[in-house]
Parts: sequence; C-alpha cells; structure tokens
Amino acid sequence: MSSAITSYKDAVAFKTERFNPIVLAENQRVKVILVCLEPGQFIPVHSPRVDMALIVLEGEGLLVAGDREEPARPGVVAFVPAGENRGLKAQSRLVALHVVTPLPTQADHAGVAAGLAKGQWR
Repeated sequence: MSSAITSYKDAVAFKTERFNPIVLAENQRVKVILVCLEPGQFIPVHSPRVDMALIVLEGEGLLVAGDREEPARPGVVAFVPAGENRGLKAQSRLVALHVVTPLPTQADHAGVAAGLAKGQWR
C-alpha cells in the first residue's frame, strides 16, 4: 500500500465474537492496525518478536506492557519492545491504534491464537 491518509473513525468496526484488527496501512517494514474491542474482549498477553507502539483513542481497559499492568484510556501511549509481554482488555468499547515493526509472523500470533482458543487474557 502506498501513502495513506484517513480518519480512523471511518474504519471503526466491532465484532461480537472477538476483537477486530483492521489494517489501515502496511509495507514491507511496518503495519498500522486499528483494533476495536467490545467490553470484555481482549488481545491475550503474549510476547511476539516485534516492536509495538499503541495509542488508546477511545474507551477504557487494561494494558499489559512488559511487567506492568496499567489502565488504558484515551491518550495513553505505550511502547513495548520485541519479546516483551503485551496485551489489552476492554472494560468499555475500546479503540486503539497499534503500529508494529517488523511485520509479525504466524509464530508471533501463536500466543494470541492460543489465548483466544482458551478464552484467557493472561
């Protein structure tokens, strides 16, 4: 994808069964993802081999970054280096922007898939 200019609000979409990751832009080095979560939905705590920056745009929840668990609310910015724990759980409808680099692999997503299959955030 080439340059992208958009309003994240035009892309917001929620799913009833699990969080909804929406790719806004990507190239060979970086992926920009809008993540939409309904209350109680989560991205399981996992530790992929990619760096991640996260900005909470809307809603409230809990954010795991490394060994810290902090409230997630609009304006919160987190950076989590590759290999460190990260996860997000919504307490209300929550929208966050994730930027990851390098592009995640299937192995990087294995922890997310396993947590979702078990229904476990941590």
